Amino acid sequence: MTSQNRLADASSPYLQQHANNPVDWWPWSDEALEVARVEKKLILLSIGYSACHWCHVMAHESFEDDATAAVMNEHYINIKVDREERPDLDKIYQTAHQMLNQRPGGWPLTMILTPDDRMPFFAGTYFPDKAKHGMPAFKEILLRVNDFYHTEYDQILQQNRSLLDALSSLENTSSNQQDINSAPLDQARRQLEQQFDKQFSGFGKAPKFPHPSNLEFLLRHWNATADEESKAKDMLLQTLHAMASGGIYDQLIGGFYRYSVDDYWMIPHFEKMLYDNGPLLSLYSNAAVAFKQPVFMRIATETANWVINEMQSPEGGYYSTLDADSEGVEGKFYVWTPNDAKNILTDEEYNIFSQVYGLDRVANFEGNWHLHIFKNPAEVAKELNIENPAELLASAKQKLYEVRDNRIKPGRDEKILTSWNALMIKGLAQAGRLLSEPRFVESAEKATDFIYQTMFKNGRLYASYKDGQARLMAYLDDYAFLLDALLELLQAKWNNDHLNFAIQLADALLEHFEDKQHGGFYYTANDHEQLIQRPKPMADEAIPSGNAIAAFALNRLGILLSEKKYIESAERAIHNAWPAVSQAPYAHAAMLFAIEESLYPPELILVSGDEKDKDHWTRSIDQDFQSRSMSFFIDTANKPEHKAIKQRLTNTGSIQAYICRGQTCLPPVTTPDELMSARKAP
Repeated sequence: MTSQNRLADASSPYLQQHANNPVDWWPWSDEALEVARVEKKLILLSIGYSACHWCHVMAHESFEDDATAAVMNEHYINIKVDREERPDLDKIYQTAHQMLNQRPGGWPLTMILTPDDRMPFFAGTYFPDKAKHGMPAFKEILLRVNDFYHTEYDQILQQNRSLLDALSSLENTSSNQQDINSAPLDQARRQLEQQFDKQFSGFGKAPKFPHPSNLEFLLRHWNATADEESKAKDMLLQTLHAMASGGIYDQLIGGFYRYSVDDYWMIPHFEKMLYDNGPLLSLYSNAAVAFKQPVFMRIATETANWVINEMQSPEGGYYSTLDADSEGVEGKFYVWTPNDAKNILTDEEYNIFSQVYGLDRVANFEGNWHLHIFKNPAEVAKELNIENPAELLASAKQKLYEVRDNRIKPGRDEKILTSWNALMIKGLAQAGRLLSEPRFVESAEKATDFIYQTMFKNGRLYASYKDGQARLMAYLDDYAFLLDALLELLQAKWNNDHLNFAIQLADALLEHFEDKQHGGFYYTANDHEQLIQRPKPMADEAIPSGNAIAAFALNRLGILLSEKKYIESAERAIHNAWPAVSQAPYAHAAMLFAIEESLYPPELILVSGDEKDKDHWTRSIDQDFQSRSMSFFIDTANKPEHKAIKQRLTNTGSIQAYICRGQTCLPPVTTPDELMSARKAP
């Protein structure tokens, strides 16, 4: 039996997956870097994550192979990194991959670094164990690169200097003094229209990702322009419906898979990521209010229930991912055959279910059937002369789910990541408020309190929690996303402690992350481990830009508290991002939210009254979607502690509501009807 390597004691499930490899793996550490420097060995840096399919393939082919491991151990110090725990390293070396190869990277990310300065001079992703598809075998690459390092060292040094200069130029972007305007908002809508798939919806071709930030932008743009027939609305609705009907959505119990491998949203890459489902939950909750379509409410409700039931830990935080594979086969847990379903369902259930979800058609996934809504249930019910289609489909789905739940499940990465938890806290807070589901808000509160009690110490956040231990000082995304989530949670349920937590996060952002000279926020804190670059990312990736969400949330907090320092910090970040946004608006959708609300400050509604009146008021306020609006119901028994809010709430007992726009607050009103009239007034 192979003895375990140094990864056996790691907190990351991904690193633990490699603990029995014959490779002499190190986690990223000062000790590993020092050994490389002293022994003058190249560093082989391998970055991946636990739910990554091709990471598993490369591990099986190469890292579990004794011959490959022997080459790695002889010539390299081998370092394995979980990109979910160390997104700072991933961002830096993905950028380096882009610069070295002139194309995006991905996972697994394979980098070879010089031992003295950790500069990469060779970069790739997945490499096969044997030469194929125009790629040499991984062992051969390792031997060639090592030979090149020892024979062409001067050439490598020259390349490294050029790469370091390029990375530094990204880090030290200068401030911009141009006036900020709304032009990129319209430009982004036009750019998204150019990329829109008119036949199957979504943007671009396969692999097709949900891109929730782009979809949220379309929702906000449609809402702000008040154009019922706008292209933004058409693109948004088509995509929301296509994803809701597609195989990218788990049709049995809810939740979205990572992306679609085809153009028409049918067959997904089967991993489920917390960071996708949080923003998509927000999106469908808002769409349910904006468009009054029951399907959007159903998708939001099912997704929220799936998260609470299957992804929330007993302690309160949310787990990170569900793997794509089970029993070594991608998608095996989720797919069916017609005979499977026939043996489980009644004839009446099977007749309607098979036509709606495609079991009556040819197999669509490697000889099996992955559920996808092919026909409208009402149309099938009419054809079959069925009077209770909803009941039959619900019963069929429940029976299939119970059988599926007894299969061998995909692996679950039970790391609790602050940034991803924040995205889900926001989603559940919005879903709970907009859909009148207190259980969703309670789940968000439970996760928030877990983070505060376990992952926030001495005014600073930690990024990751596992096995009873919080570790790794937090990154920009952790602070920015959690600040944004707290503002949503306060709208769902006022809590003075949560407001104070938000203020502490905002102050930490300004103290430890802000670029005081140029504006904007670095990805790592000013006391973080020194790396070859201190990134300051502005564009959205799979998740929104931390700079964008920081600017958006700081501006909103500044408006709520009448605090200039937060608003001015948001403005500096926007100015710093402006050149990049102007060049490619559609790639900076989240920053467009911040720009929009800097130009058109959101309406602030404060309601002060007895808790028993809350539902009546909030239903009135939230009956229509308003993207540029914040509303807070503050129970008179839970008096606000912050001076600016206390000054606004001057009533002496009777329920009152206040609307503030910019620096002006309108006279208080005492009924929801008066409030709605005041909101409509120019």
